[in-house]
Amino acid sequence: MWSRARWWPATLAGQFLVLQVSVMLVVVVVASVVSVQQSDADFRATRGAAMRSAAEHLANTPFVRQSFRTGAVAENRAPLANRTQLERDSARASGVYLAAPDGTVLVSSDFAGRDERIDVSSSTVQDLRAWTGDVDDFGTPSIAAQVPIINRKLDLVGIAMVAEEYPTWGERARGVLPDLLPVAGLGLGLGVAGSLLLSRLIRRRTRGLEPAAIAALADQREALLHAIREGVVAVSTDGIVTVFSDSARELVGLDGPVEGRRVDELDLDPALRGLLTDDAEIRDHVVVVGERVLVVNRNAVLEGGRPVASVTTLRDRTELLALQSELSARESITNTLRAQTHEFHNQLHTISGLVQLGEYDEVSRLVGTLSRRRAEISDAVTAHVEDPTVAALLIAKTSLASERGVDLVVTADSDLPRLDPESSTDVGTVLGNLVDNAVDASVAVEGRSVEVTLRHDRDVVQLAVADSGPGVPPELVGEIFRRGWSSKAPTVGGRGVGLALVQVVCERRGGSVTVRPGASGRGAVFEAELPGADLTLTAETGVDA
Repeated sequence: MWSRARWWPATLAGQFLVLQVSVMLVVVVVASVVSVQQSDADFRATRGAAMRSAAEHLANTPFVRQSFRTGAVAENRAPLANRTQLERDSARASGVYLAAPDGTVLVSSDFAGRDERIDVSSSTVQDLRAWTGDVDDFGTPSIAAQVPIINRKLDLVGIAMVAEEYPTWGERARGVLPDLLPVAGLGLGLGVAGSLLLSRLIRRRTRGLEPAAIAALADQREALLHAIREGVVAVSTDGIVTVFSDSARELVGLDGPVEGRRVDELDLDPALRGLLTDDAEIRDHVVVVGERVLVVNRNAVLEGGRPVASVTTLRDRTELLALQSELSARESITNTLRAQTHEFHNQLHTISGLVQLGEYDEVSRLVGTLSRRRAEISDAVTAHVEDPTVAALLIAKTSLASERGVDLVVTADSDLPRLDPESSTDVGTVLGNLVDNAVDASVAVEGRSVEVTLRHDRDVVQLAVADSGPGVPPELVGEIFRRGWSSKAPTVGGRGVGLALVQVVCERRGGSVTVRPGASGRGAVFEAELPGADLTLTAETGVDA
């Protein structure tokens, strides 16, 4: 398995230092090569001109021209050699040659290369034109100038060449490094200092974490986001989405790329979009998105005491809501049965006592009174409410309220037909919770009445529950529907669920619930609308079903 080399530092500062030094060394090497090449170019231009001047001087010397024109080179070889040596010393050249038209060396300054050919492969000297360029001076790379020697008929009779070999790499380095090393050292020092400052800045930005730790955190973050079932959404202070987990996408029904986009650009429910962009801290806020009921919590992320982002969690409570609604209905039935049982016990005790006293006429009158009162309650409800489930709930709530000293009245303008089972259940959930809260509020201030109004307009059920309690302060209107809010003492099962459940049921059907002060300025009136309520038509056939 591949592993990191031992020489590679583990810290971010060390890695920056190594990289910076490596870059600076590469820069020094490249600068050195460029400097050497520039030096070669300068050498070629400067010394090439000097070599050409020396070659032209040698070729135009009368003694040299006369010797080549008369063919007396062999006889005058010694004085010609002296002339080439003087030219070599004067021009500080490495070699001076007098050659035949084909390049064969006839005379040289150091007696080398005689009867061999000079390098004329790239030269134009044989075309009677002076030439300067690079040649192979018998195995040594050199800069040379070649000038033709011509007779009176303008024929080429000889070639004068003056050459100087290129400096060695050591000589070139000695010429370049004195100027290059101080600059390179200064750059290297600045680079090291810059890398240390940069590493400190990065460590401060990354909370002192090294790259391996950052990578591990990123991997753990991705694993956590994919593992938890709650949706997680992170939004920066400028409204840009930085994290949108897979669970969150599933809960809100979003597809495609989300990270990096503004919240306002996403196809989200307006209520949820407002919660994601809100600056306030949110605790257990219930919102309905499509067919799902979500509980939203939002916290700000602070850095140095200032907010830099916010993290919102989304929990799916759709199934829990259905169970909670059912439990609420069961609790209401249980409380009603308990109240009626208590009432029946009292009535039975009274009848038993009258029987023991032999007051049979009083027993008969009491039973008649009780039967008539029960029939009056039932008739008062069923005269305005045809739906059996809602009617049964109101009859039971009337008995329960009566036991607590509160009169529950269905207003004369109420008119609710028979509903489909789902709508009937939702209306019962909303009505039962509102009536319970109204009775509690009325009892708390010794109120004596609760009024219920039920109507069905097209496919919308409209209901209102007015109590004789203390009312709802204006500053708390927005809080009472939040899950967990309650004015009553906490219990084992928890408080503050009823009104939140009412709001969720209404919003899930596309409706709403509001509260306003009572007509006389006392108490509160809760009004709810539940759209999508279908009627159930029944036909009387004269046969019992």
